Amino acid sequence: MNTLVAQERKDFKKGSLRKLKNNGEIPAVVYGREINTKSISIKNADLLKVIKAVGRNGIISLNLGGKSTNVILRDYQNKAITKEVVHVDFLQVNKHTEIDTKVNVILQGTSNGEKAGGIVKQFLHELNITAKANDIPDNIEIDITDFEIGRTLRVGDLKKDYSNFTINNENDETIIMIDYVKTTEEEEDISAVEV
Repeated sequence: MNTLVAQERKDFKKGSLRKLKNNGEIPAVVYGREINTKSISIKNADLLKVIKAVGRNGIISLNLGGKSTNVILRDYQNKAITKEVVHVDFLQVNKHTEIDTKVNVILQGTSNGEKAGGIVKQFLHELNITAKANDIPDNIEIDITDFEIGRTLRVGDLKKDYSNFTINNENDETIIMIDYVKTTEEEEDISAVEV
């Protein structure tokens, strides 16, 4: 289990945030059914290291005052331009806690349709799921190697492949489609018609 050490924050004056930042720390909050909401601070570098190890949805052991509790990264805020993390929310979990979260959709392989001159259009890059804390995947991988031109994959097609979590998107939402690409001759014909 990857451990992240936190300190409880008691100073909320304006200058305290600057002091945290100068020490390489960021403000955070931890909450859950079995824990009173606490304002904490964590080292930014340690957070990035732990997320790299466990993934965006992985379980982290948060050590606060020598006592450890399992948490997941529930939400975070970052600066729009630099993407620097400025605040983090942790949710305390156990193996039975069911969580609503978002998981990235990753396409694997090169489709037969692409090899035949088609293109892949991905409409959903993440899916909304409900899962127990231990069952949240880092991402949902879809092997598109055998997909031919004209093939469409919808959420309903994917739901039967996963029994340890529930996909909450509507069945008819399109995830990906292997589409035709206009040839140069077709584009010239369209241009001629438009003139």
